Amino acid sequence: MKALRIYAGPAARAHIEARGLRPEDVRIVPGAAGGPKGLILGPIDRFLFSEWLPQSAQPIDLVGASIGAWRLANACLDDPKTAFEQFEHGYIHQHFEVPPGQKRLSAKEVSAQFGEGLRSFYGGRVDEVLRHPRYRLHVITSRGRHILGREGRARTPVGYLGAFLSNSVHRRSLGAWLERVVFSSPGAALPFGTRDFRTRQVELMPLNFELALQASCSIPFMLEAVHDIPGAPRGAYWDGGITDYHLHLDYGDADGIVLYPHFQKAVVPGWLDKSLKWRHGATRFLDRMVLLAPDPAWVRSLPNGKLPDRNDFLRYGNDAPARMKAWRTAADASRRLADEFAQWLHAGSARDVLPL
Repeated sequence: MKALRIYAGPAARAHIEARGLRPEDVRIVPGAAGGPKGLILGPIDRFLFSEWLPQSAQPIDLVGASIGAWRLANACLDDPKTAFEQFEHGYIHQHFEVPPGQKRLSAKEVSAQFGEGLRSFYGGRVDEVLRHPRYRLHVITSRGRHILGREGRARTPVGYLGAFLSNSVHRRSLGAWLERVVFSSPGAALPFGTRDFRTRQVELMPLNFELALQASCSIPFMLEAVHDIPGAPRGAYWDGGITDYHLHLDYGDADGIVLYPHFQKAVVPGWLDKSLKWRHGATRFLDRMVLLAPDPAWVRSLPNGKLPDRNDFLRYGNDAPARMKAWRTAADASRRLADEFAQWLHAGSARDVLPL
Protein backbone atom coordinates (compact mmCIF):
# COMPACT_ATOMS: atom_id res chain seq x y z
CA MET A 1 0.00 0.00 0.00
CA LYS A 2 1.33 3.38 -1.00
CA ALA A 3 1.01 6.30 1.40
CA LEU A 4 1.05 9.15 -1.13
CA ARG A 5 -1.31 10.16 -3.88
CA ILE A 6 -0.33 12.81 -6.45
CA TYR A 7 -3.10 14.82 -8.11
CA ALA A 8 -2.85 17.46 -10.82
CA GLY A 9 -5.07 19.95 -12.59
CA PRO A 10 -5.22 19.74 -16.41
CA ALA A 11 -2.51 22.34 -17.10
CA ALA A 12 -0.22 20.86 -14.46
CA ARG A 13 -0.69 17.36 -15.85
CA ALA A 14 0.14 18.54 -19.36
CA HIS A 15 3.29 20.13 -17.94
CA ILE A 16 4.31 16.88 -16.23
CA GLU A 17 3.66 14.84 -19.38
CA ALA A 18 5.86 17.17 -21.42
CA ARG A 19 8.64 18.01 -18.97
CA GLY A 20 8.22 16.12 -15.72
CA LEU A 21 8.34 18.14 -12.49
CA ARG A 22 11.51 20.05 -11.62
CA PRO A 23 12.19 22.38 -8.69
CA GLU A 24 12.53 25.36 -11.06
CA ASP A 25 8.93 24.80 -12.23
CA VAL A 26 7.43 25.71 -8.84
CA ARG A 27 6.14 29.27 -8.40
CA ILE A 28 3.63 28.97 -5.53
CA VAL A 29 3.38 26.74 -2.44
CA PRO A 30 0.11 26.98 -0.43
CA GLY A 31 -0.28 25.90 3.20
CA ALA A 32 -3.76 25.01 4.47
CA ALA A 33 -5.47 25.65 7.76
CA GLY A 34 -6.40 22.48 9.62
CA GLY A 35 -4.63 22.44 12.97
CA PRO A 36 -2.94 19.15 13.96
CA LYS A 37 -3.66 17.60 10.54
CA GLY A 38 -0.69 19.63 9.30
CA LEU A 39 1.65 17.48 11.40
CA ILE A 40 1.75 14.81 8.71
CA LEU A 41 3.24 17.34 6.26
CA GLY A 42 6.42 17.87 8.29
CA PRO A 43 8.59 15.38 6.40
CA ILE A 44 7.44 16.73 3.02
CA ASP A 45 8.13 20.29 4.21
CA ARG A 46 11.66 19.31 5.25
CA PHE A 47 12.31 17.57 1.94
CA LEU A 48 10.95 20.41 -0.18
CA PHE A 49 12.61 23.33 1.57
CA SER A 50 15.84 21.69 2.71
CA GLU A 51 16.66 19.42 -0.24
CA TRP A 52 14.59 19.84 -3.40
CA LEU A 53 13.66 23.51 -3.89
CA PRO A 54 17.21 24.72 -2.98
CA GLN A 55 18.30 23.12 -6.28
CA SER A 56 16.57 26.01 -8.07
CA ALA A 57 16.84 29.80 -7.86
CA GLN A 58 13.48 31.31 -8.88
CA PRO A 59 11.32 33.37 -6.47
CA ILE A 60 8.48 31.38 -4.87
CA ASP A 61 5.35 32.73 -3.21
CA LEU A 62 4.33 30.93 -0.01
CA VAL A 63 0.63 31.42 0.78
CA GLY A 64 -0.61 30.19 4.15
CA ALA A 65 -3.52 30.36 6.57
CA SER A 66 -3.47 29.31 10.23
CA ILE A 67 -1.05 26.39 10.80
CA GLY A 68 -0.19 26.61 7.09
CA ALA A 69 1.07 30.16 7.55
CA TRP A 70 3.21 29.07 10.51
CA ARG A 71 4.66 26.16 8.53
CA LEU A 72 5.57 28.38 5.58
CA ALA A 73 7.04 31.08 7.79
CA ASN A 74 9.40 28.37 9.07
CA ALA A 75 10.48 27.71 5.49
CA CYS A 76 11.79 31.29 5.34
CA LEU A 77 14.16 30.89 8.28
CA ASP A 78 17.88 30.47 7.65
CA ASP A 79 17.81 26.83 8.79
CA PRO A 80 14.39 25.54 7.72
CA LYS A 81 15.08 21.90 8.52
CA THR A 82 15.78 22.68 12.17
CA ALA A 83 12.85 25.11 12.28
CA PHE A 84 10.44 22.46 11.00
CA GLU A 85 11.76 19.93 13.52
CA GLN A 86 11.40 22.40 16.39
CA PHE A 87 7.91 23.35 15.24
CA GLU A 88 6.80 19.71 15.02
CA HIS A 89 8.19 18.88 18.47
CA GLY A 90 6.63 21.95 20.05
CA TYR A 91 3.25 21.39 18.40
CA ILE A 92 3.08 17.75 19.46
CA HIS A 93 4.08 18.55 23.04
CA GLN A 94 1.85 21.59 23.52
CA HIS A 95 -0.04 21.35 26.77
CA PHE A 96 -2.16 24.09 28.28
CA GLU A 97 -2.33 23.95 32.04
CA VAL A 98 -5.83 24.62 33.37
CA PRO A 99 -5.80 26.66 36.60
CA PRO A 100 -7.42 25.01 39.66
CA GLY A 101 -11.18 25.45 39.72
CA GLN A 102 -11.51 25.79 35.91
CA LYS A 103 -12.72 23.11 33.49
CA ARG A 104 -10.91 24.67 30.56
CA LEU A 105 -8.81 27.69 29.67
CA SER A 106 -10.57 30.81 28.51
CA ALA A 107 -9.96 32.17 25.01
CA LYS A 108 -7.98 34.99 26.61
CA GLU A 109 -5.71 32.55 28.45
CA VAL A 110 -5.14 30.40 25.35
CA SER A 111 -4.34 33.49 23.28
CA ALA A 112 -1.84 34.72 25.86
CA GLN A 113 -0.01 31.38 25.93
CA PHE A 114 -0.09 31.06 22.16
CA GLY A 115 1.25 34.58 21.65
CA GLU A 116 4.08 33.94 24.08
CA GLY A 117 4.95 30.79 22.17
CA LEU A 118 5.16 32.69 18.89
CA ARG A 119 7.37 35.37 20.41
CA SER A 120 9.65 32.71 21.83
CA PHE A 121 9.84 30.79 18.54
CA TYR A 122 10.57 33.77 16.27
CA GLY A 123 12.38 36.00 18.77
CA GLY A 124 15.23 37.72 16.94
CA ARG A 125 14.50 35.86 13.69
CA VAL A 126 11.70 37.85 12.07
CA ASP A 127 14.11 39.58 9.67
CA GLU A 128 15.17 36.15 8.37
CA VAL A 129 11.58 35.59 7.26
CA LEU A 130 10.95 39.02 5.79
CA ARG A 131 14.27 39.31 3.94
CA HIS A 132 14.48 35.84 2.48
CA PRO A 133 16.17 36.12 -0.94
CA ARG A 134 13.70 33.79 -2.69
CA TYR A 135 10.57 33.17 -0.65
CA ARG A 136 7.78 35.73 -0.41
CA LEU A 137 5.45 34.95 2.48
CA HIS A 138 1.72 35.76 2.41
CA VAL A 139 -0.17 35.29 5.70
CA ILE A 140 -3.95 35.20 5.29
CA THR A 141 -6.22 36.52 8.02
CA SER A 142 -9.99 37.11 8.27
CA ARG A 143 -10.93 40.66 9.29
CA GLY A 144 -14.37 41.21 10.76
CA ARG A 145 -16.67 43.82 9.24
CA HIS A 146 -19.62 45.71 10.74
CA ILE A 147 -20.87 43.76 13.80
CA LEU A 148 -17.72 41.57 13.64
CA GLY A 149 -15.50 44.66 13.53
CA ARG A 150 -14.88 44.24 17.27
CA GLU A 151 -15.04 41.10 19.36
CA GLY A 152 -17.77 40.91 21.99
CA ARG A 153 -19.66 38.42 24.13
CA ALA A 154 -22.90 38.93 22.17
CA ARG A 155 -21.86 40.46 18.87
CA THR A 156 -19.35 37.74 17.94
CA PRO A 157 -21.76 34.76 18.01
CA VAL A 158 -24.49 36.83 16.34
CA GLY A 159 -22.06 37.97 13.67
CA TYR A 160 -20.79 34.47 12.95
CA LEU A 161 -24.34 33.15 12.76
CA GLY A 162 -25.04 35.78 10.11
CA ALA A 163 -21.83 34.88 8.32
CA PHE A 164 -22.76 31.18 8.33
CA LEU A 165 -26.24 31.80 6.95
CA SER A 166 -25.01 34.20 4.27
CA ASN A 167 -22.20 31.87 3.21
CA SER A 168 -24.59 28.95 2.87
CA VAL A 169 -26.45 30.92 0.19
CA HIS A 170 -23.41 32.26 -1.69
CA ARG A 171 -19.74 32.32 -0.74
CA ARG A 172 -19.33 35.87 -1.96
CA SER A 173 -22.00 36.95 0.55
CA LEU A 174 -19.57 36.08 3.35
CA GLY A 175 -17.70 39.23 2.35
CA ALA A 176 -20.39 41.31 4.03
CA TRP A 177 -19.21 39.92 7.37
CA LEU A 178 -15.52 39.14 6.86
CA GLU A 179 -12.83 40.13 4.41
CA ARG A 180 -9.58 38.47 3.42
CA VAL A 181 -6.56 40.48 4.60
CA VAL A 182 -3.19 39.22 3.38
CA PHE A 183 0.01 40.26 5.15
CA SER A 184 2.80 39.95 2.59
CA SER A 185 6.59 40.17 2.54
CA PRO A 186 7.78 43.68 1.63
CA GLY A 187 7.27 44.47 -2.06
CA ALA A 188 5.55 41.16 -2.89
CA ALA A 189 2.50 41.22 -5.16
CA LEU A 190 -0.35 38.82 -4.46
CA PRO A 191 0.20 35.61 -6.45
CA PHE A 192 -3.51 34.97 -6.97
CA GLY A 193 -6.54 36.81 -8.32
CA THR A 194 -8.90 38.50 -5.88
CA ARG A 195 -12.12 38.94 -7.82
CA ASP A 196 -13.61 35.95 -6.00
CA PHE A 197 -13.73 37.60 -2.58
CA ARG A 198 -13.24 40.97 -0.89
CA THR A 199 -9.46 41.29 -0.29
CA ARG A 200 -6.89 43.71 1.12
CA GLN A 201 -3.11 43.45 1.20
CA VAL A 202 -0.87 44.75 4.00
CA GLU A 203 2.92 44.72 4.24
CA LEU A 204 4.49 42.36 6.74
CA MET A 205 7.05 44.06 8.97
CA PRO A 206 8.73 43.35 12.31
CA LEU A 207 6.08 45.40 14.11
CA ASN A 208 3.16 43.24 12.92
CA PHE A 209 4.66 39.86 11.98
CA GLU A 210 3.86 37.94 15.18
CA LEU A 211 0.45 39.60 15.53
CA ALA A 212 -0.48 38.75 11.95
CA LEU A 213 0.62 35.14 12.43
CA GLN A 214 -1.30 34.88 15.69
CA ALA A 215 -4.39 36.36 14.04
CA SER A 216 -4.13 33.82 11.22
CA CYS A 217 -4.25 31.05 13.85
CA SER A 218 -6.97 32.57 16.07
CA ILE A 219 -9.94 30.23 15.82
CA PRO A 220 -13.13 32.05 16.88
CA PHE A 221 -14.32 31.24 20.41
CA MET A 222 -11.17 29.18 21.10
CA LEU A 223 -8.80 32.15 20.92
CA GLU A 224 -9.42 35.86 21.07
CA ALA A 225 -9.34 37.95 17.93
CA VAL A 226 -6.27 40.12 17.43
CA HIS A 227 -7.36 43.76 17.26
CA ASP A 228 -5.87 46.71 15.41
CA ILE A 229 -2.73 45.16 13.92
CA PRO A 230 -0.12 47.86 13.14
CA GLY A 231 -0.07 48.88 9.50
CA ALA A 232 -3.47 47.29 8.81
CA PRO A 233 -7.05 48.60 8.92
CA ARG A 234 -8.45 48.73 12.45
CA GLY A 235 -10.66 45.88 13.51
CA ALA A 236 -10.79 42.30 14.75
CA TYR A 237 -8.67 39.70 12.94
CA TRP A 238 -9.36 35.98 13.14
CA ASP A 239 -8.13 32.70 11.68
CA GLY A 240 -7.34 32.94 7.96
CA GLY A 241 -9.02 29.58 7.46
CA ILE A 242 -12.45 31.15 7.97
CA THR A 243 -12.26 32.89 4.60
CA ASP A 244 -9.67 30.56 3.02
CA TYR A 245 -9.65 27.15 4.69
CA HIS A 246 -7.65 25.28 2.06
CA LEU A 247 -6.49 28.18 -0.13
CA HIS A 248 -8.83 27.50 -3.05
CA LEU A 249 -7.58 30.70 -4.65
CA ASP A 250 -7.42 31.90 -8.24
CA TYR A 251 -3.97 30.68 -9.29
CA GLY A 252 -4.94 30.76 -12.96
CA ASP A 253 -2.24 33.27 -13.94
CA ALA A 254 0.59 31.44 -12.14
CA ASP A 255 3.67 31.30 -14.35
CA GLY A 256 4.54 27.75 -13.43
CA ILE A 257 3.34 25.07 -11.02
CA VAL A 258 1.40 25.49 -7.79
CA LEU A 259 2.82 22.72 -5.59
CA TYR A 260 0.47 21.96 -2.72
CA PRO A 261 1.35 19.55 0.12
CA HIS A 262 -2.10 18.91 1.59
CA PHE A 263 -3.72 16.40 3.93
CA GLN A 264 -6.60 15.49 1.59
CA LYS A 265 -7.63 15.75 -2.05
CA ALA A 266 -10.47 18.28 -1.57
CA VAL A 267 -9.47 21.96 -1.55
CA VAL A 268 -12.34 23.45 0.49
CA PRO A 269 -12.75 27.23 -0.06
CA GLY A 270 -13.68 28.44 3.45
CA TRP A 271 -14.07 26.99 6.93
CA LEU A 272 -17.83 27.53 6.75
CA ASP A 273 -17.88 25.42 3.57
CA LYS A 274 -16.79 22.21 5.32
CA SER A 275 -20.31 20.77 5.31
CA LEU A 276 -21.16 22.16 1.85
CA LYS A 277 -19.89 19.24 -0.23
CA TRP A 278 -20.84 20.85 -3.53
CA ARG A 279 -18.08 23.42 -2.97
CA HIS A 280 -15.34 20.82 -2.48
CA GLY A 281 -14.64 20.03 -6.13
CA ALA A 282 -11.77 21.43 -8.19
CA THR A 283 -12.35 24.52 -10.34
CA ARG A 284 -10.35 26.28 -13.05
CA PHE A 285 -8.52 28.09 -10.21
CA LEU A 286 -6.57 24.86 -9.61
CA ASP A 287 -5.65 24.02 -13.21
CA ARG A 288 -1.92 24.57 -12.56
CA MET A 289 -1.86 22.76 -9.24
CA VAL A 290 0.02 19.59 -8.28
CA LEU A 291 -1.44 18.37 -4.98
CA LEU A 292 0.27 15.87 -2.68
CA ALA A 293 -2.05 14.09 -0.23
CA PRO A 294 -2.11 10.89 1.85
CA ASP A 295 -3.96 7.88 0.50
CA PRO A 296 -7.15 7.40 2.59
CA ALA A 297 -6.27 3.71 3.08
CA TRP A 298 -2.91 4.70 4.54
CA VAL A 299 -4.60 7.23 6.84
CA ARG A 300 -6.66 4.37 8.30
CA SER A 301 -3.39 2.76 9.42
CA LEU A 302 -2.59 5.71 11.71
CA PRO A 303 -3.55 5.83 15.42
CA ASN A 304 -7.35 5.88 15.75
CA GLY A 305 -7.59 5.37 11.97
CA LYS A 306 -7.37 9.09 11.20
CA LEU A 307 -5.15 12.12 10.97
CA PRO A 308 -4.36 14.02 14.19
CA ASP A 309 -7.03 16.65 14.87
CA ARG A 310 -8.25 19.04 17.56
CA ASN A 311 -10.81 16.52 18.80
CA ASP A 312 -7.88 14.54 20.19
CA PHE A 313 -7.68 17.05 23.04
CA LEU A 314 -11.15 15.82 24.08
CA ARG A 315 -10.50 12.18 23.13
CA TYR A 316 -7.47 11.94 25.43
CA GLY A 317 -8.61 14.44 28.04
CA ASN A 318 -6.00 14.79 30.76
CA ASP A 319 -3.91 11.96 29.30
CA ALA A 320 -1.61 14.30 27.40
CA PRO A 321 1.19 11.70 27.08
CA ALA A 322 -1.16 9.35 25.19
CA ARG A 323 -2.17 12.13 22.79
CA MET A 324 1.46 13.09 22.25
CA LYS A 325 2.38 9.47 21.55
CA ALA A 326 -0.40 9.16 18.95
CA TRP A 327 0.64 12.39 17.25
CA ARG A 328 4.31 11.38 17.33
CA THR A 329 3.45 8.04 15.74
CA ALA A 330 1.47 9.75 12.95
CA ALA A 331 4.24 12.30 12.30
CA ASP A 332 6.89 9.57 12.15
CA ALA A 333 4.79 7.42 9.82
CA SER A 334 4.35 10.36 7.43
CA ARG A 335 8.01 10.12 6.44
CA ARG A 336 6.72 7.71 3.84
CA LEU A 337 4.94 10.60 2.13
CA ALA A 338 8.21 12.45 1.58
CA ASP A 339 10.07 9.28 0.58
CA GLU A 340 7.48 8.33 -2.01
CA PHE A 341 7.40 11.84 -3.47
CA ALA A 342 11.19 11.82 -3.79
CA GLN A 343 11.01 8.41 -5.49
CA TRP A 344 8.37 9.66 -7.93
CA LEU A 345 10.46 12.69 -8.82
CA HIS A 346 13.38 10.38 -9.58
CA ALA A 347 11.63 7.60 -11.47
CA GLY A 348 7.88 8.25 -11.67
CA SER A 349 5.78 9.36 -14.62
CA ALA A 350 2.57 11.15 -15.48
CA ARG A 351 0.78 7.78 -15.38
CA ASP A 352 1.12 7.89 -11.59
CA VAL A 353 -0.70 11.24 -11.37
CA LEU A 354 -4.47 11.32 -10.68
CA PRO A 355 -6.85 14.05 -11.92
CA LEU A 356 -7.57 16.75 -9.38
